[in-house]
Amino acid sequence: MCEWISSPNLRKHLLSVEAAMRAYAQRFGEDEDLWGVVGLLHDLDYERFPSAEAGHPFRAVEALEAMMVPSVITRAILSHADYSGVARTSRLEKALFACDELTGFIIAVALVKPGRSLAEVDVRSVQRKMKDKAFARAVSREDIVRGAEELGMPLAEHIDTVLKAMQRIADDLGLGGGAASPGVTARE
Repeated sequence: MCEWISSPNLRKHLLSVEAAMRAYAQRFGEDEDLWGVVGLLHDLDYERFPSAEAGHPFRAVEALEAMMVPSVITRAILSHADYSGVARTSRLEKALFACDELTGFIIAVALVKPGRSLAEVDVRSVQRKMKDKAFARAVSREDIVRGAEELGMPLAEHIDTVLKAMQRIADDLGLGGGAASPGVTARE
């Protein structure tokens, strides 16, 4: 990951998705390391190839396949992009899609709190901000809602699961409320 990604914000996005994926793996009795790796690598090529036209996520999958990464990982990475043509069929794939946009949105909510801290964020504040179409307008509310539905989770419960996972690594994300928080922005 560090070879491909220099952006601190993109790295923090990947750490957020990793934490959320680990939380869901634990919840569903799945392999936490496998699910965490999928979260950590899902946007591996995003800095170099930030769009479907540029090759995201196909370029990452090509590189991972060359390294003999198991197909369960590469398939999940492909499935998180609707345009890839890979349908989300497994719980792993559905969880990745469900967590991806939501982590960025939660970071955006934390950044407008007085202390710029995930500790200040709760489910209600995320839901309120989702209704404000001008707030973090690049984040797809439809994908957040659809992700929860595909995962079979009520939206509030999904937000709670992802938020708690991110709160556990808040200091690593620069959103622990201490002096180290400046410079964090929502996913680039």
